[in-house]
Amino acid sequence: MPEILTAALYHFADLPDCAALRDPLQAECDRRGVRGLLLLAPEGVNGTIAGSAEGVRAVLAMLRAQPPLAALRHKEAWGDRMPFYRMRVRVKREIVTLGVPGLDAARDAGTYVKPAQWNALIDDPDVVVIDVRNGYESAIGSFAGAVRPDTRSFTEFPAWVEAQSAPGGLLEGRPRVAMFCTGGIRCEKSTALLRRQGFGEVYHLEGGILQYLEDVPAGDSRWAGDCFVFDERVSVAHGLAPGTHQDLCRSCRMPLGPLDLASPEYVPGVRCPHCHGSRPPEQERALAERERQMALARQRGTEHLGARMAAPGGSGSGPGTVSGSHSVSAHSAQTVAETATSLPVLYTFRRCPYAIRARLAIAASGQRCEWREVVLRDKPSALLAASPKGTVPVLVLPEGDVLEQSLDIMRWALGRSDPQGWLQEGAPDEVQALIAACDGPFKQALDRCKYPERHPDLPPGEAQSQAGAWLQGLEERLARSRHLCGDAASLADVALMPFVRQYAAIDRAAWAAQPWPRLQAWLAAWESGALWGQVMHKAPAWREGQEMLCFPPEAGASPGSLGPSD
Repeated sequence: MPEILTAALYHFADLPDCAALRDPLQAECDRRGVRGLLLLAPEGVNGTIAGSAEGVRAVLAMLRAQPPLAALRHKEAWGDRMPFYRMRVRVKREIVTLGVPGLDAARDAGTYVKPAQWNALIDDPDVVVIDVRNGYESAIGSFAGAVRPDTRSFTEFPAWVEAQSAPGGLLEGRPRVAMFCTGGIRCEKSTALLRRQGFGEVYHLEGGILQYLEDVPAGDSRWAGDCFVFDERVSVAHGLAPGTHQDLCRSCRMPLGPLDLASPEYVPGVRCPHCHGSRPPEQERALAERERQMALARQRGTEHLGARMAAPGGSGSGPGTVSGSHSVSAHSAQTVAETATSLPVLYTFRRCPYAIRARLAIAASGQRCEWREVVLRDKPSALLAASPKGTVPVLVLPEGDVLEQSLDIMRWALGRSDPQGWLQEGAPDEVQALIAACDGPFKQALDRCKYPERHPDLPPGEAQSQAGAWLQGLEERLARSRHLCGDAASLADVALMPFVRQYAAIDRAAWAAQPWPRLQAWLAAWESGALWGQVMHKAPAWREGQEMLCFPPEAGASPGSLGPSD
């Protein structure tokens, strides 16, 4: 008889003191032997946990003991094995990331429709039916006739709605809309988004696809295919029986069916028909080595340390996670052995603006890391084993987690020590919006300004105009306060500075001639600071077996290992 109970849950509620709940909840999960991932945010809780029935229900009772979470509901599934390798309770800005400041799903979500009434609603030709899930999920199953935005992440959905609301789009005129997702959580946010934008009739499937497959007989169903789920089952069908897609590509995380597994392009742990040909040979070799190490661990009957990051249910928001994005990468047993009792390992490239902002946060926090400078045209196999996507920065933590995004590294460092108070300054929604605008539209315009020869079809001056308009907005902000979000520097200042600097470096004379005196002074102040000297030290390209360098560099570092700032 199955002995492992898995509980999937979410609840939108006003939870302003969510951070205070993190440590007691983690302790209760550890004490009860419960594993999985729970996300806490001011808007509520989301997660999947597994363990003994007694342990899981004790954790659920602890959550419901918080008055805002008293009405929390969950779904249960039984299994023969533990689907998760560890327990993590994390505090986030959102329990499912949409990236739209001020959205209140608890208050503004659309109208629930029970599974028994869903068929009648979506059969109405005047109703636009939208699959809110990402492309890798909807590719293996959906409701007949549903519109599939094929987003790569949920954060792309607002832009899709905006585009489809324009003249000629599917949502022009704000028709009646019915939305669905796996368990309902993304629909609560997406329907709230549409209602805020003036849609009058917005509906969503109560309990999501999983409740529909459980309640509606297969003979009456409008569902076709499998439903992707974020645990070791990979997919389910009617009655929540196992679906035909029962494995994931451990390289690209796409769900795999029988034809995929039989394809000559499928190599376990390395590639599948969906990602075949997308990785250079050195990345495939690194993935093959990771798979070999995991196979050896299975033969020995031990747990491969890297599997903690590779398993479904890991952090992130893609296949194999609670919220629906790409999971944290596993790294090889060799890399784990190297870092298990040492400093965090930072893979970085001196001039990359994403790496620069990560180093700024690390240096400001006083955290120490092993410094591995990367030559991008000759990426070391240890980097590719840690993060097969092969971009920097990457931070490998001693406990085995891998941080692959610059903002995650910044928050990791500043969460441990933030002497400048960068995390406390500025309204969180304002800071987030500024960083999103920098990393999205401005970064795209910046790249086109730097490399106009790569964009011959772009009208002359268009990229400069787009970048200049955004920078003018920063100038206007600095006319109101000393820094971008107030009179003290915030995370936004630190995160944006390397990109503004990169734009200025395209043509310093042209930069100096721009009518942005406050922005120019703001950049100059950052570039003249002592912190900047630490961050921009030169280091030789890292090679396996070389003497370890530390970041931040010691004052007066030997010129034989570190060059001066420039």
